[in-house]
Amino acid sequence: MANGISAWWAAHKPTRRRLIQVYAALLYNAHAKGFLKGDIYTGPLKNVCVPGLHCYSCPGAIGACPLGALQNALASSGTRAPLYLLGILLLFGLMLGRTICGWLCPLGLLQELLHKLPTPKVQKSRVTRTLSWLKYIILGVFVVAVPLAYAAQRFPVPAFCKYICPAGTLEGAIGLLSNPANADKFSMLNILFTRKFIIMVAIFAACVFVYRAFCRFLCPLGAIYGLFARLSLLGVKVEANQCTHCGRCVAHCRMDIRHVGDHECIHCASCVEVCPTNAISLKCGSVMLLGSQAGKPARKTAQRIRTAAAWLLALALLAGVAWYVNRDADVSAPPAAETTPIAEDDAPVGCEGGMRCPAFTVPLYGAEGGSFTFDGAGGRPTVLNFWATWCTPCVNELPYFETLYEKYGDQIDLIAIHSDLVTDDVDEFLAREGFSLPFALDETGDVIASLGGSTMLPMTVVIDSAGKIVYNKVGSVTFELLDSLVEGTLGGR
Repeated sequence: MANGISAWWAAHKPTRRRLIQVYAALLYNAHAKGFLKGDIYTGPLKNVCVPGLHCYSCPGAIGACPLGALQNALASSGTRAPLYLLGILLLFGLMLGRTICGWLCPLGLLQELLHKLPTPKVQKSRVTRTLSWLKYIILGVFVVAVPLAYAAQRFPVPAFCKYICPAGTLEGAIGLLSNPANADKFSMLNILFTRKFIIMVAIFAACVFVYRAFCRFLCPLGAIYGLFARLSLLGVKVEANQCTHCGRCVAHCRMDIRHVGDHECIHCASCVEVCPTNAISLKCGSVMLLGSQAGKPARKTAQRIRTAAAWLLALALLAGVAWYVNRDADVSAPPAAETTPIAEDDAPVGCEGGMRCPAFTVPLYGAEGGSFTFDGAGGRPTVLNFWATWCTPCVNELPYFETLYEKYGDQIDLIAIHSDLVTDDVDEFLAREGFSLPFALDETGDVIASLGGSTMLPMTVVIDSAGKIVYNKVGSVTFELLDSLVEGTLGGR
């Protein structure tokens, strides 16, 4: 019995790479409370991009997806340049390259686990190598061209996230809707979700038969990191003076590489074990991380000590991040920097705290019609909530604005503005829910763009009686925060 268990463990024990993949997935999803409550984390860490593909709207997500953030930045490039996102991608690319795909991407882990299912497998060939170029076309069209085209029309559309990304469907939509707290939101699902669900199922089904099908053929983030194949600090390196060009590494690799370390290589280091001359190693600069070892006990002991120390530090980081994002933060009052307007009467028009809110007019929903106009001159405090029917966090927080309207409706202007290209189900949603607060439509996306927003929803803006912005944030809010913000503006009149 013991021998059988030992043999099974020897055959199935997780590799170092697998352990790091699992660790990365846990770190990316450290917001465990989100899975329990069915909401998303909206704290300060959400302004930071994680290296791998991971949906912003996943209940466990602690950071933003660099691909989604890049699309939103390009889609709103009429108001700001995406220099921060380009810098982040440049940093990730130069430091890690496609090592991110092989070691740090949760979707990569899922693809590899699906491929382990016992089915006939499609081997790499000239066809798969040709298909591997498809992700670069997707990068150019859905990540760059379409968002920029709509940005020129002043309407932001992150096309890859909206129409293709399986991570968004699995982690964002299904991840949120699978929670019983959001069961009543199934009625909001429309044809767009149905299409994305079919695409997701097709992609994951392909991964069962084709190794990392999404990564190899469709992932634009992998395409971006592939551009840094020759430049990344961390990656698989070949010692030219030791290589005999036997071809075992390329034949063994399941990715569509032409040679070790090219733009299709994910630096999984599986080729290290099959190299007969020990010419291949995983290095960070000149430091060898995986490769041939001298085998001396002292060196092995030192290596074990360094490995144990690294894992202790990594686990401490995971524990610290998990505590930080799951703690009960004090939201009884907003930060002073966000709630204190500047004193100058000649404050510039803009979207930041202390600036004068731009004037706008939006048409109202309802049979009575009409419009809502903010003239920028102030008079009464104003609360703007930008939302969409497909956005589960948006729908979850609408009752907070309804309660706020019931409490302060005679003292403030409050309006919920639908900001999305797909609006066919809005009338049905409003008729079903029966809210009393006014709803309007941002027909062109100009209003949310003028306030520095894009397709990242929900977004809340609070304006004081002088017409100056005191709060402008993307992400979910609590009623306590809204109440304190309104109380602050009323107290300052």
